[in-house]
Amino acid sequence: MTNVIISTLLLITFILFIGYIIKGGNLLVGFFLMTILWSIIGLVPLNTVMQKVIAEPALNYGPTIIYIVFGSWFGRVLVDSGIAASISRRTEKIGRKAPVLAAILVVLVAALIFSSAYGVGSVMAIGVILIPIMLSIGIPKKIAIPAFTMAIGAPMYINVVLFNQIKVFFPSVNYSGKYLSFGIVAMIVQLLGVIIFILLNRKSIENGTPEVIEGETDNVGDDVHVSRWTYVIPVLPVALNIIFRWDAIPALLISTILAMLMTHKMASWKGMLDFINSTTKKAINDISGLIFFLMALIMFVGAASVNVPHFKSIIEVIVPNSALVLALAIGILAPLALFRGPLHVWGAGAATASVLAATGTFSPNLLLPLLYTASIMAVSIDLTQSWNTWALDYSGLDAKTYLKMGIPVMWVVSIINTLVGYAFFG
Repeated sequence: MTNVIISTLLLITFILFIGYIIKGGNLLVGFFLMTILWSIIGLVPLNTVMQKVIAEPALNYGPTIIYIVFGSWFGRVLVDSGIAASISRRTEKIGRKAPVLAAILVVLVAALIFSSAYGVGSVMAIGVILIPIMLSIGIPKKIAIPAFTMAIGAPMYINVVLFNQIKVFFPSVNYSGKYLSFGIVAMIVQLLGVIIFILLNRKSIENGTPEVIEGETDNVGDDVHVSRWTYVIPVLPVALNIIFRWDAIPALLISTILAMLMTHKMASWKGMLDFINSTTKKAINDISGLIFFLMALIMFVGAASVNVPHFKSIIEVIVPNSALVLALAIGILAPLALFRGPLHVWGAGAATASVLAATGTFSPNLLLPLLYTASIMAVSIDLTQSWNTWALDYSGLDAKTYLKMGIPVMWVVSIINTLVGYAFFG
């Protein structure tokens, strides 16, 4: 009887948490409150809360924070060295004559840059270059903005910074080997989805009217001249991992040093120090809020884990035993990740992921790509993703049109990629 009462209360608080998130509640505060509530409701002993819910999860997450730091620094170096801007500007020359091809190139350029770069700061730095380019050659906002944000979402399958955030729930899954093979395929599927979206809107693009964003200057990145050889730098960390089996940290560090060398940021001792100081400060600033958010999240994961015995009976009734059925269900229900819903692991879905991982019904190697796919749908097209909201504000596109254009694309992509996940890990 006690177990039934506890399970019911846990479920009620979970539903209330979903409502809180959908209404725009602060995630950091929300996860801390849920950690406390679930510890109290689950009758978890105080010593267990201090050790298993707060201390151990936070301390064990330390190495992952290091990955995020190095990934953020690499992304900031790509932006501040001029590599990202130079790659972006190359697309403009083609766009004047072939806007559809230019739109596709912008998508590929964004994917190239964000295969390793991460964060709203990096998105803004690239967005103020790429978005005006698209609008200036006549690509309508309703096509340009969803294409841009979905293009950023696609390489998140192989972005080491984001991967290490979802690894909170599945620590046994490694960023290498079979996962990277899945990640590359899933990224290609999403990019193909975005390209098909552009081609289906070909007439609107070809007949579009050039626009200029009010107050926008056209000098961002104009004076940046870097070697074309540097254009391989954004994908270098992934390539080093695949070819040499290097861990992400040395791969990111070597890539960062090469980026600085090839853009002459190490030409003088003082210049090098100034550049390193500047980029490291910006990199840490970019992820400072994220780190505290992840600390709250990992503690909530700890609280969910100690409550698994109460949840297990409910999960066994709701969750199918078939891996294929689970993959299809997550794909079909992927829109539940929107607005930080129950399939978004950086929202209310943290509870879903934590409980599914702790029950052991399915392999972490399967659960991670399935829940990652649903979450990347939200990363790509959700209004609660900070850089998506920035893109709407910057361009002046209304939210309703943005969602109407992007959700169908990402829904189809999500169904396909959950099946791809099943094919790799089911």
